[in-house]
Amino acid sequence: MPHELPRRLIGELTYLEVSERLRANSILCLPVGSIEQHGPHLPINTDVVLAEEFARRMIERWVDTYDLWRLPTLSVSLAREHEWAPGTLSLSIQGMTSLVRDLARDIARNLPARNMAIINGHGGNRGILEALAQDLRADFGLNVCIMHPTSWVDVGSTGGVPDIHGGKTETSMMLAAAPALVRRDQIAKLKAPLRAEAVRGTILNPGVTWPWTTDERHIAVMGVIGDAKSASAEFGTQLLDRIAEGAGDIFKQLLDRQGLLRG
Repeated sequence: MPHELPRRLIGELTYLEVSERLRANSILCLPVGSIEQHGPHLPINTDVVLAEEFARRMIERWVDTYDLWRLPTLSVSLAREHEWAPGTLSLSIQGMTSLVRDLARDIARNLPARNMAIINGHGGNRGILEALAQDLRADFGLNVCIMHPTSWVDVGSTGGVPDIHGGKTETSMMLAAAPALVRRDQIAKLKAPLRAEAVRGTILNPGVTWPWTTDERHIAVMGVIGDAKSASAEFGTQLLDRIAEGAGDIFKQLLDRQGLLRG
C-alpha cells in the first residue's frame, strides 16, 4: 500500500515514488510568490503565503477529481515596482526567464506529468509568465496554464479607490490564512490615495503601460494602493473559498487541452 501524502507535495516523494505515483495526466501546481513590501501592516512574504494558500486549498478541494501535485514554491520573482522598500527582493527579467525555463526543462526531463498550472500570487509577474507560457509549451512540450487567482474576485472599492496592493483583498485573505502575520495596529494609520483617477490612469488603463512604483505619492500611501481598513477575516475566507472552487473548471480545461494537443 503506497505511503499516503495528504499534502501532495512533490518534495515528499522518494525518487521511486515519483515514477510510481505520477502519470502523464497528473497536474503539477506551481505556486509563484514574491518578496516585496506590502505596507506597514503585511509581511514582505505576503504573496508567498497567499500563493501557497491558493495551491493548498485548490488541491484539497479538487484532489479527489484530478491527480494534483504541488511543486516547490518560487518565492522570489519580479518586484521592481517595490525595490524602493527595504526587504524587497527581485529577480531581473533575464533571471526570471532563466529560472522558469530551467525548471520547465527539468520537469519535462524528470517528471512523468505533462500538465502544469502556475498559481501566480503576484500581479507584477503576469506579463512575463504569460510570455513564458508559450516557451513552456513550444520548447518543453508542457501543457500549461497561468492562474491569476486574485483577478477572479471583484471586491469593488471603497471611496472609489481601486484595490491594487496591500488593500482590502490581500489584507482580508491574510487575516483568514495567516492572521498572526498581520500587524492590525498599523492598519488604522493607513490612508487611501487622494486621487483614485490617478491610480486608474497609471495602472488600470488597458490602452497604455506605465512603469509605476508603489512609492509614487499620487497613487500610493505607505506602499499601499487600496483600503485595508475595510478588510476582514470573514471576507478573506469567502475570497479563498471562491478561488478554490473556481480552480475546478480550469483544471478540467487544462486536461481537455492536453487531449486536443495530443490529437
